[in-house]
Amino acid sequence: MARIFMARIFIAAASAAGLALLGAAPATAVEAPSSQTVCGASGLQAGLLTRVCAEVNGDQVQVFGRISLAGPPTPGSPAPRPQELRVVLTGDSPAGTVSRDVRFTGSTVEVRGIGGTVACGTGVRAAFSVQSFPWPSRPATLDLPTAC
Repeated sequence: MARIFMARIFIAAASAAGLALLGAAPATAVEAPSSQTVCGASGLQAGLLTRVCAEVNGDQVQVFGRISLAGPPTPGSPAPRPQELRVVLTGDSPAGTVSRDVRFTGSTVEVRGIGGTVACGTGVRAAFSVQSFPWPSRPATLDLPTAC
């Protein structure tokens, strides 16, 4: 009986020592920064759906514009005609401007080129405009507060 009692005490002591060692071990897992993509409201420009978005990873931000069809094509209809577009992506925070000509053929197009660090509390502000004769541009915008 004493032998069983001593065995139980030994097991309990070993378990307690093991738990204490686990609690004292340094943490080795590093939490990866969370990354998210946030888009502003969509808009219609040159008969197409446009949107400006930001990929946020900590204080690093990449701003981009996206152009797609405004809706699904009608079944049996011919493919959309290619359109020559003038696009302008601007950012106040992060700062920059990208201006180029794009040929839209029906597949989603992304226009990238603005990125950088955004200070805590500054927020992300950007606009994306698409122009094709005879339609004027009506920029899609993004105003995103940043967490501190």
